[in-house]
Amino acid sequence: MRKVLLGAGGLLGFLTVWQLVPRLGLVDPQYLPYVTDVLAWLVQEVRDLAFWRRVRLTMTSWAVGLAVATLAAVVLGTGIGMVPFLRRATHTTVEFLRPVPSVALIPLAVLMFGLQMRAALVIIVYAAFWQVFVQVIYGIADVDTVARDTARGFGLTRAQRLRYLVLPTALPYLMTGLRLAATVALILAVTAEMVIGNPGLGRSIELSRSAGDTVGLYGLVVVTGLLGVAVNVVFRFVERRSLAWHQSVLSEEAR
Repeated sequence: MRKVLLGAGGLLGFLTVWQLVPRLGLVDPQYLPYVTDVLAWLVQEVRDLAFWRRVRLTMTSWAVGLAVATLAAVVLGTGIGMVPFLRRATHTTVEFLRPVPSVALIPLAVLMFGLQMRAALVIIVYAAFWQVFVQVIYGIADVDTVARDTARGFGLTRAQRLRYLVLPTALPYLMTGLRLAATVALILAVTAEMVIGNPGLGRSIELSRSAGDTVGLYGLVVVTGLLGVAVNVVFRFVERRSLAWHQSVLSEEAR
C-alpha cells in the first residue's frame, strides 16, 4: 500500500507540474497543452471504436514481433550457448550486429516488403531478438561448473541436463531479457508505424503532428506510455510468478 500511495503521489505531482507550466506561461500552450485538455481528449477517444482499432493494430505488431523474436532467440541462444566453440566463434559477430540501430534497417525492410506490417515486423524482431538472445547466452554461461560436472558424472543425458540444470539457471536471465524485449518491441512498433506509415498509434501520432493537433499528439503519447507501463507490469508479474522459487524474488518479498 505504501508503494501504491507513493506512486500515486508522484503521478499526481507530475500532472500538477504539467498543468502549471503552461498556466504560468513558462511554455506556450500551443506547444504544451494543459493536462486537463489532454485528459478530456483521452476520455473522448476511449469511446471511439476507431481508437481501439489503432491500439489493436499496434499491439498485434508488438505481440507477433515479440513472439517471433523470443522463439528465435531462445532456440539459437540455447544451441550456441550449450556449445563453447560456437559461443566463441559467434561472439564477434554478435557484438558487431547487436549495436546496429533497428531504425537504420527501415529502408531495407520497406524495400523488401513495401509499406506493410511485415516491414514493421522486421524492425521489431531485430530489436527484440538481441535482448533475449544475449540474456540466454549469459544464463547458460552462468551454469555452475561443479554442477555441470556432477550431472555428467551421474550420467544425465544432454536433454536432462538442459531441463534440470541449464533451464533453472538461465530462467532468471531469460525472464529479464523477455521483459526488456517487450518494452523495446513496443517502442519499435510505434516507431515503425510513424516512419513506414502502417495504421496504428504511431501513424496517428504522425498525423496529429502534421495537422498541428498538439492535444491529440500528447494524448497519443500518453496512451503509448500507458501501454508501456501495462506491458511492464504484466511481464513483471509473470517474472515474479515464474521465479517464485528464486532467491532474488524471495529476498524482495522478505523486505
